[in-house]
This record gives sequence, structure tokens and C-alpha cells, in this order.
Amino acid sequence: MTDFIFMVRESSHMFITGPDVVKTVTGEDVTLEELGGAMSHAAKSGVATFVSDDEKACLDDVRYLLSFLPQNNLEEPPASPSSDDPERSCDALRDILPSSPNQPYDMKKVIREVVDDGDFFEYFPHWAKSIVCGYARIDGMPIGVVGNQPMAFAGVLDIESSEKAARFVRTCDAFNIPLLTFVDVPGFLPGVNQEHEGIIRHGAKLLYAFCEATVPRIQVITRKAYGGAYVVMNSKSIGADLAYAWPTAELAVMGPQGAVEIVYRRELQQSADPVARRAELVAEYTEKYANPYAAAERGYIDDVIDPADTRRKVIAGFRMLQTKREELPRRKHGNMPL
Repeated sequence: MTDFIFMVRESSHMFITGPDVVKTVTGEDVTLEELGGAMSHAAKSGVATFVSDDEKACLDDVRYLLSFLPQNNLEEPPASPSSDDPERSCDALRDILPSSPNQPYDMKKVIREVVDDGDFFEYFPHWAKSIVCGYARIDGMPIGVVGNQPMAFAGVLDIESSEKAARFVRTCDAFNIPLLTFVDVPGFLPGVNQEHEGIIRHGAKLLYAFCEATVPRIQVITRKAYGGAYVVMNSKSIGADLAYAWPTAELAVMGPQGAVEIVYRRELQQSADPVARRAELVAEYTEKYANPYAAAERGYIDDVIDPADTRRKVIAGFRMLQTKREELPRRKHGNMPL
């Protein structure tokens, strides 16, 4: 179980070279806690998966995690009876999105509204916060949940969030845990540093992880689903078994404002009233592309659903997919873009 590292706040430490060695070699003066403390590994390096306040809480967290996992990869995850009605309507989701598409909301609230009893055990909660991953149950069945987090950097995918989600998806697939993905992603994080640090390579890890996953996979698009970042978030084009969209979903290459600025740049420069013409073009683009119905016609999503029906649709989908089996070609292994 080396994929999960538990540390206790202010009493657990890990490092390859300690503070004295670091100071001797580099001249940097750093404390034990700053260099290898639990929160340093959890929030900065992405090494510590879970951080607990004391040893008892740490052991409780270990037990809780194990309650989602089978004993080995040949067993199904341990289901348990749920008192949460599978037909429960998620009425709160109808009003959870802000009126402006540029305003954030908490994806964790969406997740807790859909899963059984609102219980969600978050994976790497302190690191790569623009994406949320964790374990939950739905209709008593353990699932892994991945969702973009608009509260952090608008939910973009960057190097760290791509790695975090890819590792989680691979872990769920290794333990036969079905995957539920909530999508609200405006794209990959732009920037020279991201490009030079290899966002293409790291983003491909998430793509690879979903493409190789053989467990049941369901996608729910809540709002933005733009470009390549949408594709790697468990889209139908990379093998999602079912894809649903709320009426607020926007499936496009990029957002209306950015698309108009690029596609119609020359026209706007030559326009007598560029502000008015820009507004017209944005409205046209939004009506034509930034909605889920055109995507449904093309088969990119299976259904446009009432947000209140999300729990019912997801449960019905996973029930249908319980017997999913994939026959894979014989091979040693693929070459993940590490």
C-alpha cells in the first residue's frame, strides 16, 4: 500500500537529506518541520497523502480508507447497505452554480450532495487544490470521485493537478473501484513555466490513466468543458461509459470571449464598433457552441439531465455497469508518459 502515505502533524518527518546536510551543502537554513514535516510533504511536495492531528486519528483514517478497498485486485470493493435513498433528489444542485460563469463554487458541495450521506474521504486534500479526488459510496458501492475545483485557480489543470488525478485514477483502477468524474474545466493552465516544466507530458499522464482504466466510468459535466482539458477528464472520446451534462454545461474548444478574440481578430480590428461587434459574436458563439445540446446531437454526451437527478442517474448508470468486463490484448505493459 505504498500509494498512501499517512503522516501525523508536527511529529512525523521525512526527507532524503536532513537540515544539517542541506545547510552544509547549499547554505540554506531550514527547520526539521519546514523541510520534512507532514504539512510540507502534504501541501508542497505531494508526498503525504493524508495528514492527521495525532496517532489515534491517523489509525482511524487508515481504517476508514481500508473500508473502501478490496483485499486484492481479484475482489470487488466492499459494498455496504446504505440508508441514503437511491431515489433521493438533489434539489440543492439546481441553485449551486453562480449566475456568472466566471464566479466560483465549491465542487466538494456537489460531490457531497450526490454521494451517500455526504461522506467523502478526500485524497491529497492539501496539494494541487484545483482538482478534488477522493473516496465515497453511492448506493452502498465504493467509488472514486474526481472533480475540477472552481474555488482554486478556476479549476484549471496544471502539472500538479494532472499528476494528482492520474495517480488517483490508476489507484482506483488497480483496486476495481468505479470512477465518477465531475467536470468544470476552462483548460490547461497557460504559461511559460508550465510549458517548460512539461505540462504536455504531465497532462498526458491523466489522459493515459483514464484510457487504460477498465473500471466503470461515468462523467458529469456541470459547467465548463473546454478543449483538451475536457478531453482528458474522462470524456466519451477516451472511453467513458456514460457522460451526462447539466443544462449549464458549455462544451467547446475554448470559452466564448477567448474564442471570439482569436477567431474574429481581424474582423474586430476592422469593425467600426469593435465593442458592439464583439458582444454580437460572443452571443452567437454562446448560442451555437456553449451549450450541451449540440454536443448531445453529436454523441459526445448521452443525456442532458436536471441537476437534481444527478444522484439517480449516476446510481442507475453504475448499477448497469456492474457487470462491465474488458478483454484486453495480451502484452507486458504500456509505456506511461512518466
